[in-house]
Amino acid sequence: PHRFVIHGDRLSCSIAAASILAKVFRDRIMCEYHQRDPRYRFHVHKGYPTPEHLRLLRQFGPSSLHRHSFGPVRRCLLREGA
Repeated sequence: PHRFVIHGDRLSCSIAAASILAKVFRDRIMCEYHQRDPRYRFHVHKGYPTPEHLRLLRQFGPSSLHRHSFGPVRRCLLREGA
């Protein structure tokens, strides 16, 4: 069985370690995405909705790497009529 633990990384060393590993893994993936499409500078913002990321998203539109469920991407797609 499993259970949800709010702020589990504060309560459990194993949850905290897993959280750190997941973040490092995700950051590496975002750096690889930058190699595939450097226009979006994923290596800088790691996919977070920073002002620069949002500006590049408006400038170039969403890439195939962007999640369509991400609010700013969804709005771009709606503006483009996709």
